[in-house]
Amino acid sequence: MKTRINGDWVVGYENGGHVLYRQACVVYDGDRIVYAGDDYRGEADRVIEAPGCLLSPGFIDTHVHSGHRALHKLLTDHGRADLFGQPYMDVTIARSGTRIQGYPNYLTKEEAQVDPGIALHAAFTVSELLRNGVTTFVELGGHVIVQEALWRQCEALGVRGYLGPGYDSGRWASDDDGNLTRVPYPDGGLHLFNDAVAFIERVERDPSDLVHGILVPREVENCSIDILRRTVAAARDLGVPMATHAGYNVIEFYETVREHRKTPIELLDSVQMLTPALNIGHANFISDSPRLNYSGGRDLERMGKSQVSVSHCPINIVRRARVLDSWKSYREAGVNMTIGSDTYPRDMIMNMRTASYHGKVMSHDLTAASAEQVFEAATLGGARSLDREDLGRLAPGARADIVAINLGRKDVLRYGPIWDPICSLVECGVGDDVDLVVTGGEIRMRDGRIPDVDLGGLRAEAQAFAEGVWGQVQDWDPLRRTARMMCPPSFCPDCE
Repeated sequence: MKTRINGDWVVGYENGGHVLYRQACVVYDGDRIVYAGDDYRGEADRVIEAPGCLLSPGFIDTHVHSGHRALHKLLTDHGRADLFGQPYMDVTIARSGTRIQGYPNYLTKEEAQVDPGIALHAAFTVSELLRNGVTTFVELGGHVIVQEALWRQCEALGVRGYLGPGYDSGRWASDDDGNLTRVPYPDGGLHLFNDAVAFIERVERDPSDLVHGILVPREVENCSIDILRRTVAAARDLGVPMATHAGYNVIEFYETVREHRKTPIELLDSVQMLTPALNIGHANFISDSPRLNYSGGRDLERMGKSQVSVSHCPINIVRRARVLDSWKSYREAGVNMTIGSDTYPRDMIMNMRTASYHGKVMSHDLTAASAEQVFEAATLGGARSLDREDLGRLAPGARADIVAINLGRKDVLRYGPIWDPICSLVECGVGDDVDLVVTGGEIRMRDGRIPDVDLGGLRAEAQAFAEGVWGQVQDWDPLRRTARMMCPPSFCPDCE
């Protein structure tokens, strides 16, 4: 069935880049786009009117972690200074002899199968992404059971997921005083790697385009040379992309230099992992960063020459007093910039705005990280990172992944007069402005409502689950802090 969507503006695609049309339409037949522009003369079986809307490719979130706000996703403005603002080290490393409630990596397979939080987290995550106009996402390294739950939600809600169980060769552990050490696994993590490969092989056999595999060695400092080399070989054999966290924290940077006499980026290069198939999570602490005072490094040059992708998660890192230094330099070096949410809110529009503002400040150039550049990163950049020429664009032959963003809402004055809808979107928009989401030619959300998903009920369920977690934080926290001590509520005089 041929469907036509009429909008006030359409982000089309010509000559390798986006182009904007006024009073235009997108037409799709089945799961493929057949037309995007302002001069369609053909017939359509169905017409959807989207007055006041910008019709855009679905957003591609290249850095997602399944979950909600129960742990570090709540801890804005707080964290351990001795961990240099790294949230996962603060709240997902348990005191010796204890386990973190609600964190899948501490569960056995049998426990994970019946844990109520895993299904809840997956439903919350995929629903939030869909509500915010994300039609494709990359999950960076959750437990196998987490990936299974996400797979079910991708199929149920019609969101495209790149899923890959995370693996490494050891993990961070804490003693009773909060001091961290790295503890290797007896087999160097081979069992985790094999589980990931088996999962990906199963995913790749699935005929649906809604699920795909990706190899994710979680954090570069916790991965052996052998595991990294196995990743490169498996990516080649399976034909899937790779992702990892690298250049994301001061501790990780210096641990890698101490152990290997290489920066994290140099280490990845040494095992031939720096390729266009690699998505590096964050990469904001690289040798070129003045914050590291590291002399003689050429990480940015290496990344650019290899045409790697960086999943830039601006809201996450700026909350931890960190920044990318700088957007303009990364782009000029040849790095493929993409946008990820990583943490809450999973709002790609807000992340585009944050990337733009800080890109300008850190580049010392008001023309840097322009609205069109960050919009491109959230669409075409994400597609390039996955080697998908059929995503991130509204062009004949591309997948019918379309979002309608209502810039003409009559219940807000946020947008004001609109001269350039892309600038207005980046400067003034939020994810709640997304009215319509189509993936693979199927309407997945309309008028801001997802069929069969009670967002209010889902949020209430998440709140109840989170309160159960917060009441027990002191049972596993390395410093025996309560939730109120870890994250003092605002205007709380007795929380000091």
